[in-house]
Amino acid sequence: MTSGTITVASYNMRKAVGLDRRRDPHRVLDVLHEIDADVVALQEADKRVGGRGSAIPHELIDEYGLYTPVHLGVRHKRPLEKTRVHAEKLLKVNTRNIGWHGNALLIKRHVGVIDCATIELPTLEPRGAVLAELLIGDKPIRVVGMHLDLSGLWRRRQLRAILDAVDRRQQRMPTVLMGDTNEWRVAGGCLRELNGDFCIAPTGPSFHARHPVAALDRIIVHRDLGIEAAGVHMTEAARRASDHLPIWARISV
Repeated sequence: MTSGTITVASYNMRKAVGLDRRRDPHRVLDVLHEIDADVVALQEADKRVGGRGSAIPHELIDEYGLYTPVHLGVRHKRPLEKTRVHAEKLLKVNTRNIGWHGNALLIKRHVGVIDCATIELPTLEPRGAVLAELLIGDKPIRVVGMHLDLSGLWRRRQLRAILDAVDRRQQRMPTVLMGDTNEWRVAGGCLRELNGDFCIAPTGPSFHARHPVAALDRIIVHRDLGIEAAGVHMTEAARRASDHLPIWARISV
């Protein structure tokens, strides 16, 4: 982070299972340390079996020391819940999972949490998005982490639901949407729902990690913000840790 800018990143970490089919949360955290973003949106951050605990143990995140999860204070069985407490309390809540339907937000310790919420998405299977209103220095910014459906019809409905949820927020602030959109088209499909209010950061293709040809992962920035730089993080560690490469953008606020 430099004066007037923040770095955000999005990473489908595939439950910490790498291309060698081994679950290794250390590799995921090593990649995040390489990127060194202020705010990270994770997809597939929680296991989908058993207790649906975090694919990266809480104590391991604490041990690495760079990030803190934004704790939403919700359980997977209770959709569309919202939490409004002081940032200090948010950071102390301990849950087995770190996200909502696999979506999670990690923040550096200098980032404050004003408010957070979950967004239940229309779909045939359980899906959701996560929202946090953050304070970086004296600048408020809203970040939404999402993982959209494989179906084009449901993707459009889901992105529309996210945009409607943002519009209903009490406070107006610049917003960044990021995550795995599962949208292969550059400007069509669900991305038509953006209606010129947002710009897509030119990160480049992030899938498949072995040979990236598709820009499924996207960082979508409101026109009130500027995009100074963007890209795909393509280190040797990133190519092994998941089937998606992480993407990043440096944003002027």
